[in-house]
Amino acid sequence: MQQIIAYLKPWEFSPTVLFACLLPLAAYTRGLVLARRAGEPTGFWRPLAFFLGVLLIYAVLQTYIDYISSHMFWVHRLQHLILHHIAPLLIALSAPLGIMARGVPNRWRERALLPFWRHPLVQKLYDFIQHPVVAPTLFVGLIYFWLSPAVHFTAMLSETRYKIMNWSMALDGILFWWLMIAPRRAQGHANIGYPMRLMILWWVMILQILPGAYIALSHSEIYNVYNVCGRAWAIDPLMDQELGGLLTWIPAAMMSVIASLVVLSYILGDKREVSLKQPVATGAGTK
Repeated sequence: MQQIIAYLKPWEFSPTVLFACLLPLAAYTRGLVLARRAGEPTGFWRPLAFFLGVLLIYAVLQTYIDYISSHMFWVHRLQHLILHHIAPLLIALSAPLGIMARGVPNRWRERALLPFWRHPLVQKLYDFIQHPVVAPTLFVGLIYFWLSPAVHFTAMLSETRYKIMNWSMALDGILFWWLMIAPRRAQGHANIGYPMRLMILWWVMILQILPGAYIALSHSEIYNVYNVCGRAWAIDPLMDQELGGLLTWIPAAMMSVIASLVVLSYILGDKREVSLKQPVATGAGTK
């Protein structure tokens, strides 16, 4: 038990990580309480997905896992799988904007958040990042960029670059998965059609499979920076690399499959709504 607690303690305490996770949790919790007091349905799975997603981000950035990820390639790839795929996907599935906006005090929302969000420069930047060409390019491009051996080597040996790498993956993951699986009528969401989203998801999946397969099947050591840092556990470097490649290859691709199923459910839901709204034809001889 003591060893488990030791693993959950912050390795290097970061106020930035704490507040970046604590503030959304506080806003969402307050909004959830207010919605339930008003008798509005909030469900169970969406709040669970939100809390789990934020806690996963905190866990891989603040606990002992963050230390191990800088000394084991496969743990590092697991960290990025959570930051870039699993946690953002859970947060996007929870559709938290309405609840979070309700949880923010009116004064803060009216004087700070809304003016910032409605600023023309912010809107233009958001629309650019969420463009159907830019968003998947940035999503896959960050994976390729940080896995480039030379870039990866310097990032793992520089505290500043290491933090930039992790935060860029988390923020881009949240933006991308929100773009992919938020309902089209969701507030603050780029209106991309569902067929286009399916095309993007499968294109992204193919582009992620390529580096993962290359790393996993390589017979030579690509990331020797972990020999410099020292591995946390005694493991063959090629085995460490193979496990990291498999995590980049299979689970990451499965996230696109899960998101595709969500988008397909939206398509089926829209078809049901259309069919229910159509008037029922009556026979010509009916009186």
